[in-house]
Amino acid sequence: MKKISVCIPTYNGGNYVAAQIQSILEQLADHDEIIVSDDSSSDETIEIIEGFSDIRIVLLKNNNFRSPIYNLENAIKRATGDIIILADQDDIWLPGRVALIVNELSKCDLTMTDALIVDEELNYTGRTLFQILGANTGFISNLIRNKFVGCCMAFNKAIKSDILPFPENLPMHDQWIALISSLYYSINLIYEPTLLYRRHGANASSTGGKSANSFFTKFKYRFSITNALFWHKIHRKN
Repeated sequence: MKKISVCIPTYNGGNYVAAQIQSILEQLADHDEIIVSDDSSSDETIEIIEGFSDIRIVLLKNNNFRSPIYNLENAIKRATGDIIILADQDDIWLPGRVALIVNELSKCDLTMTDALIVDEELNYTGRTLFQILGANTGFISNLIRNKFVGCCMAFNKAIKSDILPFPENLPMHDQWIALISSLYYSINLIYEPTLLYRRHGANASSTGGKSANSFFTKFKYRFSITNALFWHKIHRKN
């Protein structure tokens, strides 16, 4: 049986993290793991996670990344599973999510599932993530406008060595993982929503709608990630 590693970056997630972890633990086997990397939370996040007293939870404390991107990278580095599933601290996994992902990753290397977009109180907004993003797996399309969302992504461990370490000043980890996978691996989308994607005032990232970034900022982001992809290809071991 394949081992599952769920990677969660946390920072001041005390309002939501207990419900998220509980929804994940209910779907994991005894040999699976949740790797939680905490970025020096100042609220009760650590105490809540430790309160589970579950040996499947590996808590990495006292980090000072000041970045959800590199906080997540820290969790991925420590993951030992055959399948790595990314998660946010404030969502809720729906029953059957893990089984669906495991089945899909027997046919491809990376997958992303759809999600129901909900508000802070978990009320459904009537939209799914794929509807907003226009999700697709094309390399050029996702380089121009990223349509991958980290907390909906999962991949086989073979990809881990290609995506790590994250490049310096990486603007979006989910775009990096998706583009690397587009170049060297196979990607399938799961159009069934498998989680409640909670949107509230304290989210670390925005989703959908028109970007507030200036043209210069968008250009800088695309140049940065294109440059990182170029050098990755130069140094990649075949």
